[in-house]
Amino acid sequence: MRYGSLTLLLLAAATLGGCDGVLDPKGPIALAERQILFNATGIMLAIVIPVAIATLGVAFWFRASNERARYRPDFIDSGRIEILVWSIPLMTVLLVGTVAWIGAYDLDPPKPIASSGKPLKIQVVSLDWKWLFIYPEQGVASVNQLTIPVGTPVSFELTSSGVMNSFFVPQLAGQIYTMAGMVTRLNLLADYPGTYRGMSANYSGAGFSDMVFKVDAVAPDSFAQWAAVARSAGPVLDARTYSDLVRPSRAVAPFTYRSVVDGLFANAMSAAMQPAAGLCIAYPKSMRAER
Repeated sequence: MRYGSLTLLLLAAATLGGCDGVLDPKGPIALAERQILFNATGIMLAIVIPVAIATLGVAFWFRASNERARYRPDFIDSGRIEILVWSIPLMTVLLVGTVAWIGAYDLDPPKPIASSGKPLKIQVVSLDWKWLFIYPEQGVASVNQLTIPVGTPVSFELTSSGVMNSFFVPQLAGQIYTMAGMVTRLNLLADYPGTYRGMSANYSGAGFSDMVFKVDAVAPDSFAQWAAVARSAGPVLDARTYSDLVRPSRAVAPFTYRSVVDGLFANAMSAAMQPAAGLCIAYPKSMRAER
C-alpha cells in the first residue's frame, strides 16, 4: 500500500510538469490559444469517453455467461445505428473545424493587437544557430536575448539568413516561420513581468538544440533603462559585424549592439537570396509573405 501511494503521488507530480508553456499563458494571444486547445480537447473527449464506456459495456453485456443477451448471427444492418455511427463523428469534425477556423481568424499572426499605446517594433533574423533582435526605434540590437515592455503590444518582422526556422515563445504567442528572402509578421503582448523561454520550433541543422533565447518582460521604465544601457556599450552592428555574426556558431551567450546601421534588416533579408553579393548593394526595403 505504501508503494502504491508513493507511485500515485509521483504520477500526480509528473502531470504538473505539463503546467508550463502553452498551459501557463502570460499574454492574451497565448491565453486564447490555450482556450482553443481546451475546447478542441473537450469536444473530442465528449466522443472518446462515451465510446470507451460503450465498448466496455457491450463487451460486458455480451459475455458468454449472460443468458439475457440476444445472439443474432443473422443481423445485417440497422438504420438507427448507421445514423448514430456517422452523425457523431460528423458533428465532431464540424465543431472542431469551427473552433479552429474562428481561432485562426481571431489569432491571425499579422493581426495587430488592439491597444491604446503604440506597439513596439522589433525585427528578427534567425541565424545559424542563434537569434538576432533589432530594435529600429531604439537603435540597438541583441543576440539571444529579447527584452520587451509589459502591457505594450510588440510587432515583429521576421526573416531568416538562410535555413527556414520557426520563432516560438509558448507562454506569449504561437509560432511563426522565418524564411530567407521573405518577411513574416507576428504580434504578441506580455501581461505579466517575468522571464520566458523562446525557441526554434523547426529543425535547422546540427545546432538546432541551441537555438533558444530568453524573453525578459519588464516594466516600461525598465525597458527604457535597458535600451539606454545597450546604447552605451557594445559593438556597432554593420555589414562587417553582421558578416561575422552570420557565421554558424552554437550556444552563443546573449549580448547587445549599441547601434545598428539603417536598412540592415532589409539588406539581411535580401542577401539571403543573393549570398554572393553580401550586404553592400542596394536592396528593396521590404517584402512580405504573410499569406
